[in-house]
Amino acid sequence: MGGGATLGAAHIGVLKALEERSIDVHCISGTSIGAYIAALYAFGVSPSDIEDEVRGLNWLDISSFSFVKLKFGLLTNEKLGDSIEKMLGDVQVKDSRIPLAIVATDIANCKKAVLTQCSISQAVMATTCVPGIFSPIDIDDQMLVDGGLVENVPISPLKDLGADLTVGVDLSAHRSYRKPDDLIDVLINSMDIAIDNATRLQTSDADLVIAPKLHAYSRTDSEQISELVDEGYKACREALSASDQLSN
Repeated sequence: MGGGATLGAAHIGVLKALEERSIDVHCISGTSIGAYIAALYAFGVSPSDIEDEVRGLNWLDISSFSFVKLKFGLLTNEKLGDSIEKMLGDVQVKDSRIPLAIVATDIANCKKAVLTQCSISQAVMATTCVPGIFSPIDIDDQMLVDGGLVENVPISPLKDLGADLTVGVDLSAHRSYRKPDDLIDVLINSMDIAIDNATRLQTSDADLVIAPKLHAYSRTDSEQISELVDEGYKACREALSASDQLSN
């Protein structure tokens, strides 16, 4: 399950469509918001309950100003970790009902960190840590930030979890770019272009890629959850109908 901020609600629709078709998920991996959704599902939270939880999230719910770590980030996403613990308890990634892997980036050496042996709250905080905005999360001497920098749709960890058939959910496949208005837009477009090009190469290893058409939706508007869930559901049904390996 790939990253994409609020667009991650589309993952819920994908899960609903898979359950509707009685397709079992034997292992799951996630990056950024995809890791948040994957973690809840891996620990047994239903898609409908995940949707209810996501509806209640906003910027203030998951962040607070950081005084201690201002050197590395303006905000801390500890509130997001607290919300995960409130729902799941103080549990480890390895305790999940469905085998789970969460991808983050070690910003000190640009290496991919596949998190399977730490607390679920710390793992989700790490992979949702937007560089420069949120303070990095320290796990096992690694300085971890958003996993989208190294693998935005994390297909590679699924093989290590024993997957025979892999399905990637790419929230940015149909992204539309616009002419930048200022320096911030230039920086955002630059990062998105690099991530999107890498994602196309990485998802080429997947047996099936589900790519909801989300170009018309904002990545920060939390008022569009229902529409995003519907887009994910529709894209998954269409992809499954076209797939020889999973259509049955």
